[in-house]
Amino acid sequence: MRLRSLCLSALCAFTAAGTSACNDQPDSADSALQPSDASADAEAPAILLAAGDIAGCAEHYKDEVTAELLATLPGTIVPLGDVVYQNGTRWQFRNCYDPSWGQLLSRTRPAPGNHEYHTNEGAPYYEYFGTLAGPKGKGYYTYTLGAWRIYSLNSERNIPEQTTWLKKQLKANPSQCVLAYWHKPLYSSGDVAPTPEVRPLFDALFRARAEVVLSGHQHNYERFAPQDADSNKKARGTRQFVVGTGGSELRPFGGVAKNSLVRYNAGHGVLRMTLSPGMYSWNFLPVPGAPPADSGSANCT
Repeated sequence: MRLRSLCLSALCAFTAAGTSACNDQPDSADSALQPSDASADAEAPAILLAAGDIAGCAEHYKDEVTAELLATLPGTIVPLGDVVYQNGTRWQFRNCYDPSWGQLLSRTRPAPGNHEYHTNEGAPYYEYFGTLAGPKGKGYYTYTLGAWRIYSLNSERNIPEQTTWLKKQLKANPSQCVLAYWHKPLYSSGDVAPTPEVRPLFDALFRARAEVVLSGHQHNYERFAPQDADSNKKARGTRQFVVGTGGSELRPFGGVAKNSLVRYNAGHGVLRMTLSPGMYSWNFLPVPGAPPADSGSANCT
């Protein structure tokens, strides 16, 4: 086991007694959290940096390498769930996540994964991230990033409740380009079965003409063509990216899912999304030494 040196700079730090020094939680998921790099100028491009399946104290985890990459890049950091293995305990957050990605906490906006819920319904996750994770215990919230509306959702709990909330939010903000993220993907070519339980979330986003969904869970990178919630390719569909490359051991693909365009498991890395008024671009940034992966752009209409 690799026991990392502890350097707590987290906004929500755990004390030696195992208690939490978190800020109070907002009362509602409707509260818009403003990332530290959010510009008052909605015309300026905004940067979002995403990956899931991240940290652990065993030697094979590469979260320190992806954290070094993130430290060189401006933008809002989005951990796509399973942020610390194996069970999302206080000890694991303190010793395995905080020394790497935790050093960038002030610009982080997370989503929970299934491993976070292995311990006390995710209590250490909500304690560690505090208000950055939205209302305590819910795991979903919304914020504005440049000209875009961002939705951080929870694939692990309360999907009917979230879907109702999401539809309300999408209706209230019809003119903005939309990016959403959560942990378990609806579509994947990975060796773990996809998650049909999240279909209502994807369908609500598709019907609202949302541009992008980001997920993790599969320990590889994959990009899909725009599609609907029934895997029908659509010119004005929602494009899903799977980015489970934050540091956990990479996994093989189990086949090729319908509408899959790019699949990559040759190295860890993060996805950089550049969100501009009326368009977006993507670039998967591998860690040093890994081969190039994927980039492109599309309109937001």
